[in-house]
Amino acid sequence: MTELGLLRDRSGGQRVTNIELFFDLVYVFAITQLSHFLLRDQTVTGALKAALLLAMVWLLWAYTTWVTNWTDPERMEVRLLLVVLMFISLAMSAALPYAFGGPGRDWGWVVGTAYAVQQVGRSVFTVVAVRGPLHRNFERILAWCVVSGSLALAGGLVGGTARDVLWLLAVAVDVAGGLTGFATPGLGRSRTLDWTIEGGHFAERCQAFILIALGESIVIIGATLSSLQHVTGTAVAAFVVAFAGSVALWWLYFDRSAAASARVIAASDDPGRLGRSAYHLIHPVMVAGIIVTAAGDEKILTHPSSTASAPSAWMILGGPALFLAGHAAFKFVVWRLISWIRLAGIAVLALLALAVPVLPEVALAACAAAVVAAVAAGDRWQLRQA
Repeated sequence: MTELGLLRDRSGGQRVTNIELFFDLVYVFAITQLSHFLLRDQTVTGALKAALLLAMVWLLWAYTTWVTNWTDPERMEVRLLLVVLMFISLAMSAALPYAFGGPGRDWGWVVGTAYAVQQVGRSVFTVVAVRGPLHRNFERILAWCVVSGSLALAGGLVGGTARDVLWLLAVAVDVAGGLTGFATPGLGRSRTLDWTIEGGHFAERCQAFILIALGESIVIIGATLSSLQHVTGTAVAAFVVAFAGSVALWWLYFDRSAAASARVIAASDDPGRLGRSAYHLIHPVMVAGIIVTAAGDEKILTHPSSTASAPSAWMILGGPALFLAGHAAFKFVVWRLISWIRLAGIAVLALLALAVPVLPEVALAACAAAVVAAVAAGDRWQLRQA
């Protein structure tokens, strides 16, 4: 296998291939599992564990996205790599509800092993298969993934707090690797200028993951309503509010910033820097917001309450707030623009917490959706004023 035979042809614009979209389907299941994990354990500890699992899922997907930005998924070798990673990811996704143990089950070993095999195996593939300027960087990535994979595997084999700490360290290693240019003794470190990604393709892939998360929320809304034995007026109202909230999140991201940011990274002299910061590090915050929002939607559809409990309130208000915070950070990194309207939206959501003792859950969710819709409308108004 030669360098030119395996790497993407950079002579024209890069497109997302069918095998990449097929690979993404596993992550629809993973996001659904995380949403249900959050619903089953509506505590601070449960939220932190869900966040840790999301970080692991995101890093596996993101590292693969970097590789398929450089290599050609239409090549049989790369296609088979994606199929193998897809199979392992599916097994890991099935194990997520029991990643930290459960009644009669402890599948942490599946999660830890799957994480290690994917991080190390993918990196070994690139080191063996690719030559040329990127080869040294793949060697550095392999060195870091061996460390993170070992920590993830060890965490899966132990239990309790030790598992939490080891998995947190595995995530920290994989995040720190990119931030430090995968600095490795004897191999040096790389610069983002060395990461010759095709910016438009990378942006489109990350946008697809946002759609995956939003699609999961739509599935939850529809499936939950379908499973109800008695559809009440409250359930119908919750259904409408949940759908409107998902549309507002989609509108806020895709109406303007998605396409505009793709053009920015595609034209950037250093697309690797934007890919690392705006997409690799910030997009999972928005995904987390969608997952939390979907969990809140399912709660108000299945067990609506006349007043929101604390766990329900933080899901109903916290999900949109997380999304707005992530999107504000995204706009700042891409355009160096402070989005005061998004910060104002977060402030309003925080103030809505004062109404938790008196507002029904459906009304609280309607207010949260209205805040996101108002921010999206404010964007439109600013566009017309410009």
